[in-house]
Amino acid sequence: MEQKRPHIINQQLLWEYDLDTFNYNKSYKIVIERVLERGNLEEWREMVQFYPREKILETIEWSAQLDKRDKDFCRFFLDSEFLHAA
Repeated sequence: MEQKRPHIINQQLLWEYDLDTFNYNKSYKIVIERVLERGNLEEWREMVQFYPREKILETIEWSAQLDKRDKDFCRFFLDSEFLHAA
């Protein structure tokens, strides 16, 4: 059975993992954190479509990689119209 996986998220964001066996649902914090840190607008959009908002917000709070300013920006951008603009 093939696992669901985000289609637009660049595999280079997860360079150190074997993506043939990587579980995007179990390892959601890793994927979300990488997109928050290094993703482009299309990857952010894919992340928001693939993962529930609660998981994204949970990951923002959990992340040790993101400082307070980055966390504030992520929450702001997640709620902004920029993410959903054409």
